[in-house]
Amino acid sequence: MRPLFEPALVNDVFGDPGLYVDFREERRALLFDFGDLSVLPPRKLLRISHIFVTHAHIDHFVGFDRWLRVVLGRKERVTLYGGPDFIAQVEHKLAAYTWNVVHRYDIALTIDAVEIEPGGRARSASFCSRDRFRRVEGDAWNLHDDLLLAEESFRVRARFLDHDILCLAFALEESTHVNVWKNRLAEMGLPTGHWLHALKRTAKSGAADDAPIEVRWRDRDGEHVVTRRLGELRPALEFVPGRRVGYVTDIRYTEANLRTLDELLAGVDLLFIESVFLDSEAEHAARKNHLTAKQAGTIARRLGAKAVVPFHFSPRYEDRAAELHAEVQAAWRG
Repeated sequence: MRPLFEPALVNDVFGDPGLYVDFREERRALLFDFGDLSVLPPRKLLRISHIFVTHAHIDHFVGFDRWLRVVLGRKERVTLYGGPDFIAQVEHKLAAYTWNVVHRYDIALTIDAVEIEPGGRARSASFCSRDRFRRVEGDAWNLHDDLLLAEESFRVRARFLDHDILCLAFALEESTHVNVWKNRLAEMGLPTGHWLHALKRTAKSGAADDAPIEVRWRDRDGEHVVTRRLGELRPALEFVPGRRVGYVTDIRYTEANLRTLDELLAGVDLLFIESVFLDSEAEHAARKNHLTAKQAGTIARRLGAKAVVPFHFSPRYEDRAAELHAEVQAAWRG
């Protein structure tokens, strides 16, 4: 089965960090980090429903202004997630501009900012263009484990890592796929059709075998409706784990960080991970609170990542990108 979404780096490996996740069958996307977004056309920026910010260093947050300029007056609501002080950081961004006409726009933009604390406490505030982006306090709650966002088809989890400041790492996880064996349906005398969506949803919900499933179809003899029990249809179903994607950037190579990544990303299918310096400059990397390419590959191997994509290369290696890639791959493959 095709994955639900397609993740890709916003910029090349020397550009600002950022991961754009495009949903294949929806006009929707997620964004991880707010770096330079100049390469993304407006249509892609308008698809974004949720944005997850690792931390507010300029190369991870400078794209806020371009994004806001594009979506203002054209999109109704977006939710942003970040770490400590994030609500105030969003508020200060918005307060830097004069909003004397924005309340007249036909489409009002509401920005919901969610701030996460290391202890698992979260709180929110909203900023609406109709009210000239005045801050309105929202709810506060305790996160369930490390879960930030849960929808029917996917979820986003996060953990704090050490970058000399707190920095979030993210896991994006598809829900379990339910595949349908068409030949087994045919053996039951049943056709394919839209009714399979309800079947998959019911099966994924953990419903009991006696749950009724309405089967509707049309053929040359007219319309047909029959009811079958979920238990009768289970032999035609196959449950397949969804894909898991990790996004890790701006961290120190410490045992505490490694243990946290074990908890968040063990067995990840696709790992996007910073690889800033060559390992020959490991001491410099430590002073800068970043990873070397070898350390990034070692982390990918430790996690059991099935694929790894390095990024956030230092510009000092502008003509040596192949060396960084090779160092990551060598450590990952062991």
